[in-house]
Amino acid sequence: MPRVSESHLAARRDQILDAATTRFAANGFQATGMADVIAASGLSAGAVYRYFRSKDELIAAIVERVVGEAAARFEVLLQQEPVPDPAAAVATAVRMVADVAGRGQVDLTRVAVQAWGEALRNPEVHAVVDRAYRTIRGFFVEVVRRGQQAGTIPADADPLHLGATMLSAVLGFLLQRLLLADLDPAAYTEALRVSWVGTPAAGG
Repeated sequence: MPRVSESHLAARRDQILDAATTRFAANGFQATGMADVIAASGLSAGAVYRYFRSKDELIAAIVERVVGEAAARFEVLLQQEPVPDPAAAVATAVRMVADVAGRGQVDLTRVAVQAWGEALRNPEVHAVVDRAYRTIRGFFVEVVRRGQQAGTIPADADPLHLGATMLSAVLGFLLQRLLLADLDPAAYTEALRVSWVGTPAAGG
């Protein structure tokens, strides 16, 4: 029997995740069962269960896929010189939210918001969401620490809580964008810069 290539396995896995994301975004986690995902994927039940044994595993994989992309972008940000300031770090994250929302046929931010609610009732999903947001918050904390080392952020600032406020600004944009649909990413991050440092960016 011929050996299946890694690329084929990865493509099948992505096919299932894409189908699950579409269903979750449209109908929510509670109203979507594995049968719905199987039907949307166009694969057999056996093929789907080969990759994911449960809906919780699908949710975890979707969250981790998005967080992986965020982590890659932040790794690039942290390699920049000079060290990015908090407003620049938040702007990067806000642009990522807007990019993810506008990419493809499914707005992944809808799934993110549903994951928050699911995490409140499902310990397995909570563990995944907790790990994901701690990872993203950790990047903001590192931005603060590097700013302190460079002398651009006060040494007595609390990196954890300043990082937490930066994450809150990003999540606030995500939620308002979905509920109110009247925010521009560039204008939002410029307003944050003004509120933090008191002056707009050059040319802003």
